[in-house]
Amino acid sequence: MKKDIHPKYFTDAKITCSCGNIIKTGATVKEMKVEICSACHPFYTGKKKMMDTTGRVDRFKKMAEKAAEKKEATAKAKKAKAEKAKAEKKETKEKKAKPARPGKK
Repeated sequence: MKKDIHPKYFTDAKITCSCGNIIKTGATVKEMKVEICSACHPFYTGKKKMMDTTGRVDRFKKMAEKAAEKKEATAKAKKAKAEKAKAEKKETKEKKAKPARPGKK
């Protein structure tokens, strides 16, 4: 290895969190200060909360409900239209089957 190109390594470095937790480790910096650590991070502590300050989740749910209602209404309209067409087709068949001829049975 080349000499004088590597930073000095401290085996007794301290990492201090804003919550007060102190972690002793090895690093190239003697002392570090961090805002969040594994002792206070919500993911690691199990206190994870859903932050929805702008209401995006509620807006998404409302939009999804409207889309489902619209899809359902479209399906009902298609079904009604198909039934109406079927009834009209049946009526036309009945008219064609019984031609109106005067004097003949």
